[in-house]
Amino acid sequence: MTDDEILAEFRASDALLEGHFLLSSGRHSGHYLQCARVLMNPARAARLAKALADRIPSDLRASIATVVSPAMGGVIIGHEMGRALGIDAMFVERPSGTFELRRGFALQPGEKVLLVEDVVTTGLSSREAIAAVEAAGGKVVAAASLVDRSGGTADFPVPFFPLIALDFPTYAPDEVPAALAATPATKPGSRAKP
Repeated sequence: MTDDEILAEFRASDALLEGHFLLSSGRHSGHYLQCARVLMNPARAARLAKALADRIPSDLRASIATVVSPAMGGVIIGHEMGRALGIDAMFVERPSGTFELRRGFALQPGEKVLLVEDVVTTGLSSREAIAAVEAAGGKVVAAASLVDRSGGTADFPVPFFPLIALDFPTYAPDEVPAALAATPATKPGSRAKP
C-alpha cells in the first residue's frame, strides 16, 4: 500500500481528527488518529495488517513466533497481525499501572515476539510493553505500528517497522502554541492520566 492509499483508509473511516488533543504520551496535538475507527471494519483491518506484515523483512518475519500488543489501542491490530502472519496474538495490559501478561497468556523462555502498536508518538508504551514481554521470558525481535508520528525519534532496542510515518507536530504542555491552547484539549486515548 502507498501512503496515499493508507491515508485514504483513515479518511474513509473518519479516523483522522482535527482539534486540540492531549495524547496518551502527555503531549498535545492538533491532529489525532483514532485507530479504533480505522480498525472497526474487519476487511480494512486485515488489509492494513497485511500491508504492515509485508514491511517486515521475510527472514525476520519467519523467526517470529507470537505477536504481543499493548491494550487497549494495540489489541485489534495485534490480533490482525497474528492473522496476517499465521501465528498467535496476545496482549499486555496495565491492571495496576504496569504492563503484564494476564488472562492465561504466557510465553516460552526465549520465544521470539513481534510487538505491535497502533500509533507510536514517543515510544513509551512500546518500550514498557517490551519490558513486560522480557519479564515474561519472551524476546522481542522487532516492533511495528500502523502509524509512526514520532518524527523518527522513537527509540527501540529492536528494528521498528511502521506502516506509515506522519509528521503531525506534537507539543510538550509548556510549548503548546497559543492558537491551539485557545481550544480546550480532549483526551481521546485509552490511557488514563492522573
